[in-house]
Amino acid sequence: MLLTKSGGWLGPVATILGYIMDAIFSFCNMLSLPNIGLCIILFTIVIYLLMMPLTIKQQKFSKLSAKMNPELQAIQKKYKNKQDQASMVKMNEETKEVYAKYGVSPMGSCLQLLIQMPILFALYRVIWNIPAYVNGVKEAFMPLAEKIMSISGSQQYLSNFAASNNVDFEKLGYTTNTIIDCLYKFKPADWSAMASDGKFSSISNMVTSTQNSVDQMNYFLGINIADSPFNMLRNVFAEENFSVLLLIGALAIPALAGITQWLNIKLSTVSTKNSSGSDEGTMASSMKMVNNMMPLMSVFFCFTLPAGMGIYWIAGAVVRSVQQVVVNKHIESMDIDVLVKQNMEKALAKENKQREKMGLPPKKELGNKKINTSTGTKSITASNVNKKKPMTEEEKKKQIENSTEYYKAQSEAKPGSIAAKARMVEQFNEKSKKK
Repeated sequence: MLLTKSGGWLGPVATILGYIMDAIFSFCNMLSLPNIGLCIILFTIVIYLLMMPLTIKQQKFSKLSAKMNPELQAIQKKYKNKQDQASMVKMNEETKEVYAKYGVSPMGSCLQLLIQMPILFALYRVIWNIPAYVNGVKEAFMPLAEKIMSISGSQQYLSNFAASNNVDFEKLGYTTNTIIDCLYKFKPADWSAMASDGKFSSISNMVTSTQNSVDQMNYFLGINIADSPFNMLRNVFAEENFSVLLLIGALAIPALAGITQWLNIKLSTVSTKNSSGSDEGTMASSMKMVNNMMPLMSVFFCFTLPAGMGIYWIAGAVVRSVQQVVVNKHIESMDIDVLVKQNMEKALAKENKQREKMGLPPKKELGNKKINTSTGTKSITASNVNKKKPMTEEEKKKQIENSTEYYKAQSEAKPGSIAAKARMVEQFNEKSKKK
């Protein structure tokens, strides 16, 4: 939690986010709006716009899963009591074909969350220590930090405050950076105490002007974004001057986080219900408990984490809700049957390339699928798998002739391939007939 940028695996992510935040702050500063809270809101919009392709993929997965779930359930029912390795392999192959048919990945619904979590953790580091990543904020502290360092006894004055805010003067040294780390955690009472202390009487005006500059940047609607609502409430009841505005702000952030998260989940749930026609799809039932817990988790996190994280959380839920409406309209305008057909063609072409490398004949369709007249798409059902019309003698003869013609065309097949071996058998049979 120091002015030195965060290390570890989150370090590079935090650095990238810091560059974006610094650029947004510079833009806001040009407009005479150098406020970190506003920067976080704009930052949230930028991040979610960059993640828009993933959002569309996730919504596609939610809509297509309603159509593919019956087929997946049929496969599971088919292999329900079969635990041998061959059956398991076959079940995995058929399941993979269904996912390929609809052009989605089994990890499709988790990918956005996996990408968002490192961003969330890294953003916590950035917001908790804004001066390390936003040069405009650091520069606001620098003149005062340099003056404080030149005053005798300043280290002793700041040492207790530093220890309670994870700033180690002994390990990191008493430098302008560590002084800025302390000053960034100052509350109004700390600024007033420094300005009135005799040690800093010569720079009291600078202390007050720096506080005003920092407040303009670090306070959003009367709330210090580096402080948590939990600490705000504790300070509200501990201080003599009771602040109603601060109390409202401290309660509003976690409350709005929970409400906006709940609305966002409701929007996405309605989208899933509309596409599936029921409330209890496979995906919906598995996520129901998580969806019910998420608003409560949002309240807890935004109550204990810095208020800046709460602003990000609320802005993110609002942006996701707007995205949900836009993406839903885009998905609803798509012809799912055409999309499925295109995905099947791609999957079949990919599979035939692999078969060609192995010397196998190409497949004409993806698995044993039958047209479902109710949806217009190909689907797997238990009856399709179990009911197979036996071939007549004429059909068997025709199939043999077709196979022979195909293998004759494979005269230049790779040595050792199945096609080459089939050609050798066919030539041997021809010689035997001549004799």
